[in-house]
Amino acid sequence: MLIAGSDDGVYRISGLRESGGTTAEKLLDAEKVFRVEQFDGPDGLFVAAKSGVYYSPDGDEWTTLSVPDEEVYSVTVAPSGERLYAGTRPARLFVADFGSGVPSDGEAWAEVVGFRELRDRIDWGLDRHDGLAQIRSLRTHPDAPERLVAGVEVGGVHVSDDGGENWRSRCIDCDAPHTDDIHHLVLEDEGTIVASTGSGLYRSTDVGRTWTRLDGDHDQRYFRGAFVHDGTVYAGGAPASSSSWEEGNHALFASHDGKSLERISFPTSDEVAIGWCAVDGDVLTATHRGTLFRHRSGDWETVGSVPTPGRVRGRYMPLTWYEP
Repeated sequence: MLIAGSDDGVYRISGLRESGGTTAEKLLDAEKVFRVEQFDGPDGLFVAAKSGVYYSPDGDEWTTLSVPDEEVYSVTVAPSGERLYAGTRPARLFVADFGSGVPSDGEAWAEVVGFRELRDRIDWGLDRHDGLAQIRSLRTHPDAPERLVAGVEVGGVHVSDDGGENWRSRCIDCDAPHTDDIHHLVLEDEGTIVASTGSGLYRSTDVGRTWTRLDGDHDQRYFRGAFVHDGTVYAGGAPASSSSWEEGNHALFASHDGKSLERISFPTSDEVAIGWCAVDGDVLTATHRGTLFRHRSGDWETVGSVPTPGRVRGRYMPLTWYEP
């Protein structure tokens, strides 16, 4: 089943495999959902939202995980399945022991001190973000079990190889504006990172030491998220931030070589593709208006929608295909 996050909670989307259109059933009330995740460690679904972190072992029963900071923008689990990390606004990182049970008590969480002590943290945030930053993305990979990669909006990419005790900052392009405006990170493997930023889509094959800009001379340089499937990077690009998205001129891109993006045919330029997952081997995307498009037999076709009752500005449409 397809699980989708939206402005007011989490939905189960049914009917993708039928021809009669989709239906949406709300599973969880939550304020603005940023991430819907599942991991190789503990079974179930994890949700990061403006109103907190939620966990469900089956998609039906939900538990609130009481992280000390209410606004949680990202969540990940160590490959061992024993540690759960949550990234918040303000940009703080918390960890809880998941191996001994669901950390529903706020006292179960501890702040990751090494992250707090990052030297350049004083420069994080923007005036239009009330001077605050948030940890937009957290990633782990089973082939590097102690590695933790964090993307901060606005504050850049940071890497720890010891479970969060020590950190190194990875500058994408120190001379370009907004490349520290990190919206989303993907780990293709333990060392390859794809970073969606407010000024370009970047890829590193050496854990962030060096970066290749993929979007080149395209007019669409604002990226909210990316997806890697069968070795191809997919991403929806916009000319500017979400306050201008209703003006259109958006595009869908793919990178087959990891060095550049090519614009690919898409049914509309009025909607930005921002949510991603795979269904039965096909790529599925959700746009900022909630339209679901599926890439099948070489074409993108409309297959349904996700409710979008909130404001477009700052919207995320996370997707995951869940089989309990």
